[in-house]
Amino acid sequence: MSADNAAVNFSELVNKNKQTLARLKESPRLLLHRRDGEDLVLTTATRAEQDQTVVSAATRMLAAMARRDPGSTELLLAILPDAFPWVRFLPEADVHAFALELVDTMRAADSIGNHASVAQLLTAWQHTAEVHSDPVLLAALTKDHGTDYGPAPDPRDIR
Repeated sequence: MSADNAAVNFSELVNKNKQTLARLKESPRLLLHRRDGEDLVLTTATRAEQDQTVVSAATRMLAAMARRDPGSTELLLAILPDAFPWVRFLPEADVHAFALELVDTMRAADSIGNHASVAQLLTAWQHTAEVHSDPVLLAALTKDHGTDYGPAPDPRDIR
């Protein structure tokens, strides 16, 4: 969360709800710390809708730029290291794959209003870059380990 967001304990919201909620006038969001669970973020419906509108607009602009002409794809590939410095560790083919998958996933996520898949995609590609950045780890994960016993069964099917 950014520095302009207030942080309070969840108990403060419960015990002093009017004073705590009044802080939303000063800050766009309240970070609610909880002892027994994941922290929560409290914001107004208007602010949440504004955030969604911005994300949706950025997604549509990026997707339109990527589809416009071949030069725009090159621009996207050129700006990726500025936005995600870790892409410098990816092989060139993986940078292309990441760019296409990012745009496609952003468009799909925007169409349903849930961006968790975009966050998951970014984390997965960042981990891939981390592997490529470490020659010892890359060698260990890409060496031939002998016999391949085929795909593992889906644990949900084993009962």
